[in-house]
Amino acid sequence: MAVVLATSPAAGLPWSDGARSEGSLLERLTAQLRTLPVREVLVVVRSQDPQAGGWEKGAESGPRHQICVSEGLAEDLRIVAKTARASTSPVAVLAADVVAHTEALSLLLGHPSRPTGAIVASGDPAPLRPPVRTEWGRVVSAGTSFHEVEWANGTFRGVLQVGESHLAGLADIAEDLADLAQRRHLGRVGDGEVPELLLTGLVRAGVQVHAVALGTLHCGRAGTRPAAERAVRELADVDEAQARLDAAVKSGDGFFTTHCVSSWSRHLIRPAARLGLTPNTVTGISVGLAAIAAIWFSDGGRAGLVVGAVALYLSFVLDCLDGQLARYTRRFSPLGGWLDAICDRLKEYLVYVGLAVGYVTVPDKAWEIWGLAVAAMVLQTIRHMVDFSYAGAVADKARAAGLRAAAPRPMAVPWDEAPAAAAAKGTGSVLALSRRLDALSGARGVAYWAKKMIVLPIGERMALISVTAALFDARVTFLALLGWGAVALAYTAAGRMARSFA
Repeated sequence: MAVVLATSPAAGLPWSDGARSEGSLLERLTAQLRTLPVREVLVVVRSQDPQAGGWEKGAESGPRHQICVSEGLAEDLRIVAKTARASTSPVAVLAADVVAHTEALSLLLGHPSRPTGAIVASGDPAPLRPPVRTEWGRVVSAGTSFHEVEWANGTFRGVLQVGESHLAGLADIAEDLADLAQRRHLGRVGDGEVPELLLTGLVRAGVQVHAVALGTLHCGRAGTRPAAERAVRELADVDEAQARLDAAVKSGDGFFTTHCVSSWSRHLIRPAARLGLTPNTVTGISVGLAAIAAIWFSDGGRAGLVVGAVALYLSFVLDCLDGQLARYTRRFSPLGGWLDAICDRLKEYLVYVGLAVGYVTVPDKAWEIWGLAVAAMVLQTIRHMVDFSYAGAVADKARAAGLRAAAPRPMAVPWDEAPAAAAAKGTGSVLALSRRLDALSGARGVAYWAKKMIVLPIGERMALISVTAALFDARVTFLALLGWGAVALAYTAAGRMARSFA
């Protein structure tokens, strides 16, 4: 379900590709929604404008649609609340003056898990680009013309999606905001700030909102005709096919995956798609290579260990490729996600068994290597239990938080003064010091990669197994896994506990 807010004159702005007019921004956006997994569109207008009727004419082949007339900001918010309460699927809230690549919208609206998220990008805040702060892929603070954001590092681009588990919270938040708007307690918030208000309310209520980054794609709002035409020209300057390929490569992976796998596995995506391979097929081939690696490891000789290490590396490359292919072809399925998670564990433990079998040369010493292998399996299982149980606890907390609406706090300074005020307030805090250190190391500096590597993600584990097995033996491999894994478990557990008490 998509709620498109065509409540400002900008929704009716014509747009042009530089040669001829193509209709209004509203028509363009709703045409894009018809290519995405959106089954129903609700257009909110101030009156029955010609722009709404024009959109209606071209909607026969698209999702079900209806037009709702609203008299002001408070009623807009109540319409969103009513929609959220009635919906049985995720609800997207978009401003009708959004000008974006279809692929940019798909990053959020086409995601298989349909999470609660918002499209964000870099750039200085402006009336149509309110500030946000993101940390580790989530929006942790969001602003409007009435709400302050400290340490803003991005801007919200007018596209918000709320997952099923947060719909009740969205309805409560929208209704509370509608009451505040009706009583004129939201200062200078304008009619076009409904998505911003809802994002701010969700974040302040404790709901986890994913920050969907654009990369080279464009998504923004246009308030004037020159701005709309300029935005459309900017879209044409981007190779959307290449951007789609870039978007298929997941950001935020570990150091080894980012630099030693994804840096070249992206070149396999299009050939795999042309061959008609499905993500599940690639997953199956990856398992087969892992089995081959385990067989060679079981040989125990140096040549077998080296061949096994190469096979394990290629297996991990295909493990990354299956997800990249799924994102590129948009062929997602619950079975595929389940298989990918199960097969990761299966491949890793098969390799452990192969290494242990290949190391056993003295029968009375077999207990030692098998003890190390079992210990490595147990430690890795505990780490996964910690991750999954924490993720479940966070989801439960977010679901409960989504049932409560947090009243927004007034903003004491305008946007153009907020960065200086925020910096002044946070200068002496530990949080400010941490952020300054991260800033000194760069967005992808030493501190960033150290935080990624210390938790021993799957890429680093596969690299550790391959390198130690090829250069040394299984005993060294298991000891390295146990040592690094113990540090990773302690670091992760400490961090989770600290966040729980925060």
